[in-house]
Amino acid sequence: MAEHEAHAGKAALVTGGSQGIGQGIALTLARHGASVVVHGLTSDFVEDTVRMIRDAGGRAVGIAGAIQEEETSRAAVELALAEYGRLDILVTAAGIQRFGDVVSTTPAVWDEVFDVNVRGVYFAAHHALPAIRQVGGSVTMISSVQGVANENQVAAYAASKGALNALTRGMAIDEGAFGVRVNAVLPGSVDTPMLRRSASQASDGTQEGEDAVVRLWGTSHPLGRVGTPAEVGEVVSFLASSAAGFVTGAEIRVDGGLLTRIATPIPDHGSSAPST
Repeated sequence: MAEHEAHAGKAALVTGGSQGIGQGIALTLARHGASVVVHGLTSDFVEDTVRMIRDAGGRAVGIAGAIQEEETSRAAVELALAEYGRLDILVTAAGIQRFGDVVSTTPAVWDEVFDVNVRGVYFAAHHALPAIRQVGGSVTMISSVQGVANENQVAAYAASKGALNALTRGMAIDEGAFGVRVNAVLPGSVDTPMLRRSASQASDGTQEGEDAVVRLWGTSHPLGRVGTPAEVGEVVSFLASSAAGFVTGAEIRVDGGLLTRIATPIPDHGSSAPST
């Protein structure tokens, strides 16, 4: 049974909904009453997430496919309409991260990142919006703090997330005439398979070493830890609800305070840090 009925009677499509942040969002929307179409790259992960939702008393169906291929989004929207008769909520959570500066990043890797992170969002919105316009629904893009403040060696990823922030603003302006709200959520470090892969590469290869790296990364957030997919899911659920009825074109940080901190250290003896 749904935890409460914020999304009762609504249908949602979550791209990248079979793992990580996307899975947390799919589970949360279902818990709050939505019927969910779970998209993922591979069928095994999709089926696992659908089973989790159904076991908890929710409604879900799944579809697998590469999000950078237009037919995947077309089929996902058709599935939502066939199963639920409507589509109210689109969440675009499918994404990949690749490392490198603009010299070391090959054209093929650059194109791969933009094909998944930007082109895939375009396809999902392109096919979903006609149905969403009919009900005055919402679109939420999962961007990243990297879209507004960058680490080193993430040129393609950061550029793709900056593009999503710009796309959010443009779509919010265009879709307002249809009563459709469009927002972006910018997570900080969240404990996902993507984060764990990066942590494993930065560690000694053991589980203990990976956990230590994740804890270390958590210390860069004022809350002292990385986030969870469910915490991002709750913010997305709010943005898709009537409680956020006057919120559109926004970039909502869910980053544990990561971007609030100035990196300049203050000496222990109390002298002033440089002014900014």
